Amino acid sequence: MAPIDHSPENSATPDPSGQDSAPAGSKKRSRLIAAGAIVAVIAAAAVAIPLTFGPPSPAPEPAASNTATASETAEVGTPVTYYEQAGPPAGSPLEKVEPLEVSVSKDLVGTSLNKGLIGISLEATDLADPDLSGDNASMVKLLKEVDQPVLRFGGNAVDRRFLWTSSNETLPSSYRGDKAHPVAAVGPADLTRLKTLLDATDAKVSLTVDLGHYDPNRAADMVKHASEIFGDRLLSVTVGNEPNGYAFNGVKTDGYSLDQYVRELKDYANAIYAVAPTVPISGPGAYDQKWWQPFIDADIPQKKILSFHNYPLYSCDGSDPQGSPTMANLMSQNMHDRAADYQRSAHKAGQASDLETWLPETGIAACPGSNETSRTHASALWTADYALNAAQLGIARIGFHSSLLTCKGGPPMSVICSAGTYPQGNGTMSGRANFFGLSMVAELEAGKFMKLDSSGGGLAFSYALQNADGSTTVVIVNENDPEKAAQTDVTLNLPGKPVTGTMTQLTGPSYGAEDSTVIDGAKSEPTPLAERATVPGFQYKSATQGFKLTAGTVTVLNFTY
Repeated sequence: MAPIDHSPENSATPDPSGQDSAPAGSKKRSRLIAAGAIVAVIAAAAVAIPLTFGPPSPAPEPAASNTATASETAEVGTPVTYYEQAGPPAGSPLEKVEPLEVSVSKDLVGTSLNKGLIGISLEATDLADPDLSGDNASMVKLLKEVDQPVLRFGGNAVDRRFLWTSSNETLPSSYRGDKAHPVAAVGPADLTRLKTLLDATDAKVSLTVDLGHYDPNRAADMVKHASEIFGDRLLSVTVGNEPNGYAFNGVKTDGYSLDQYVRELKDYANAIYAVAPTVPISGPGAYDQKWWQPFIDADIPQKKILSFHNYPLYSCDGSDPQGSPTMANLMSQNMHDRAADYQRSAHKAGQASDLETWLPETGIAACPGSNETSRTHASALWTADYALNAAQLGIARIGFHSSLLTCKGGPPMSVICSAGTYPQGNGTMSGRANFFGLSMVAELEAGKFMKLDSSGGGLAFSYALQNADGSTTVVIVNENDPEKAAQTDVTLNLPGKPVTGTMTQLTGPSYGAEDSTVIDGAKSEPTPLAERATVPGFQYKSATQGFKLTAGTVTVLNFTY
């Protein structure tokens, strides 16, 4: 894969340096409207229950008051609030979508979705940013909305404009930066500040050390301090960022080979092991498959983690029409399949050597500036599906490359951005559409992926999880065009007979809509599981459930038995 440059949106030409980044909320939900429906769920009362008692009748039309009377409640149980979806936009052509049938098996895939799957990747120079602090309320709120995330620091900056120093050295004059890509010296005080953010959000961290300027002892000093400061919040250290590109992007002007990388990797790993023997080494952090196995085979003492980078829409010049960052490519079966094939290859390589496989840096496109997928609701749909599919294939951690620069003028593919004036802003952070796609996945309960069969549904992808409490979670990413497609009729066959069924949903008015993606009607994380409304038309103790889903949505359904 080609490296990405997350340059500012007004960038006219690609930065040859590659993928550099240029640039506890309310739980209330306005869309959870009571439908005034009552189902015959048995209340805890001294009432004789005939053995022939069946499922509740379908929900009636909303009554004027939207609440049940006391006598009704006494007779049939507790009032139930049904989830009210957003419908297709007014005037939509409403093209019919083939009905979707999903059958969930009791059998397991063999992979799991674990807390800590979702991460945010930043440049190593961002370690010097004072906004990465537990005192920054907006940053704390965001990270809590992607439940126990991993902050990864690397990017192209680490081998070009980043200097670790524990002795307050000045930056070498050879280091070059600009307004959006400043050089930075980082020291122990910066790590201590970051620790306050990790503690406030129950987050973990993964670091990258500078390989561009060969200095194993300096790298070891950084890892030593990081290990002491972060403790078990430090997950891994990677030696260099995308070393497979050094010979082509100016990091190494005299060429750089795979053999040289392995030699230098050993030097760094041995120096790190001498001062921080418990810190795992991950790598190679490359976008070229040829670099995976040599890293796996490298004779280094630390537990190794196979890490790779992937930007599915990498063809910035259009030389590969299927790899160009267009909306048609983004919202396509081919996009889903190509990404899955690459992830599957990486996981197979790691699994063969009993290594975890991580995807610590990824995003839609490896192209600078804006394109038609930037900031869009479609990016939220893609992000949710991409993360879920990666987890189902066995990828343990995934990080979406991002920036702390401003929302206006900063890199448009970043999942987070700052308010204020370009480039640094004022540190008040918010999430873009793709951030909410991440939140939908991050807020899922940890569980084991279940096998399922699906047919129909147009451009839709389904996943099922067996949760620790025995409940089943089903996620349906409906990527059909919300401006054109009618609601999809869904038939869901479950592995048991549920007594409750609830839902939460991410929505948006169109593929290209910006700043319009919401979850349960608000720009915040999903409604807590215990507070979610009931699936429309829920059938008590029926293994087959039927309902409709609006196009352009990510829907999480949870069933208890």
